[in-house]
Amino acid sequence: IAIIEDAAQAHGAQINNIKVGTIGHAGCFSFFPGKNLGAYGDGGAIVTNSDELALKARMYANHGRNNKYDHEFVGVNSRLDSLQAAILNVKLEFLEKWTHRRRAIAEYYNEKLKNIVETPEASPKAKHVYHLYVIKVPNRDKVKMLLQEKEISTGIHYPIPLPFTKAYRFLNHQPDEFPLAYSLKDQILSLPIHGSMSDLEVEYTTLQLIDILKHNGA
Repeated sequence: IAIIEDAAQAHGAQINNIKVGTIGHAGCFSFFPGKNLGAYGDGGAIVTNSDELALKARMYANHGRNNKYDHEFVGVNSRLDSLQAAILNVKLEFLEKWTHRRRAIAEYYNEKLKNIVETPEASPKAKHVYHLYVIKVPNRDKVKMLLQEKEISTGIHYPIPLPFTKAYRFLNHQPDEFPLAYSLKDQILSLPIHGSMSDLEVEYTTLQLIDILKHNGA
């Protein structure tokens, strides 16, 4: 069985001191602008130590061809353009710095919010890169609205559990088959976190959230 890692949001993450994306037969990274390492447009990469798999991946991304006019199978046009590659090459130098900053912000959130809401818990064997910082909060929609009034943008990742997306409706899944995922969809809230977020912004977000929770049943 081939092991393919979805590392789209895990640039630089580790488990047992092993880099995520290098554990399976192949690892897949996204360079969508919102990712920890993002281009200015769509992009991504497959990493592998298999020459055979690497060749097939390159061919598939280039209309199924290895030579210019000979297509060995039906592929797609998924080549990373030179502009995106140049941007990523520059941003890559800052990835470690941005990751360090994300971890520092997450540590601050953890410390200030640990007795107020349920915060994310990382395994001691893992080095998290905090693409998202998601808390579990009662009255989520109201809290989100009140934070927005304070000019604090938050997100919901993700509002629809996978079994209940349109693509899988034909399976007729019911909420009691996935009770935890179904209940969490109404409680999760992603706080702001990114590599250039200032101490003042982090503190402001935290203080406003604490104040809102104190007055809204948390």
